Amino acid sequence: MAISLNKNSSVSLAKEAGAGGLTRIALGVGWDMVKPTGFFAKLSGGTADIDLDASCLVFDAAGNVVDTVWFQKLTSDDGSVRHSGDNLTGEGDGDDETISVDLTRLPASVETLVLTVTSFRGQTFDKVANAFGRVIDLSTNRELARYDISESGSYTGLILASLKRSGGEWVYKAIGERAAGVHVQQLVDQSRRLI
Repeated sequence: MAISLNKNSSVSLAKEAGAGGLTRIALGVGWDMVKPTGFFAKLSGGTADIDLDASCLVFDAAGNVVDTVWFQKLTSDDGSVRHSGDNLTGEGDGDDETISVDLTRLPASVETLVLTVTSFRGQTFDKVANAFGRVIDLSTNRELARYDISESGSYTGLILASLKRSGGEWVYKAIGERAAGVHVQQLVDQSRRLI
C-alpha cells in the first residue's frame, strides 16, 4: 500500500520499493477541473479546460539547474528523464502527465529533481480539483507514495515535490509550495530555496 504524504513530509523510496531495489520510477500528476455552476456554467457551456503542466527541474549538489524537462523539452540531455507529453485539459482518470526517471542513468552529479506544476493559461488553482502527485515503481507498477493537494487558491504555480539523493537512497518529499508563474523557468529560484 502506498504511503500517503502530507505537506513537508517525506519517505525513503528504497524502503518502500523493497528487496528488488528501485531503478525506474514515474512521477505522475493528475487533476480535474472544478465544474462551473449556475449562470457561469450556462455561459461557458459547463466546461472550462484547465491546462496544467508538470515539469522537472534537475539540480546538482551546488543548487545549479543542469537540465529542465517540460512540455517543450520532453527528454533530458542524457535521456534519463522523460515527459509523457502535454495534456491540455486534465480530462480522464489517473495521471494526466507523467515524468519517468531512470535512476540508473542519472549522472552522479545530479542530487535533486524538483517536480513543479504550472497553469499555462494563467488559470488559478481554485479552478482545480482532486489534484495529486505520486511516485510509481515502474518495475512493478506499484504506487509507492502519493501527495493529495488539498489547498486551492489564486496561485498559478506549485512546487509539488522533490526527489533527493540521501545516503545512497532516493527520498521523495511532498513540498506543496504555492508559486507565481505559468512556466517552469519562473519557479527555478523558489525551487532552489526549497531543496
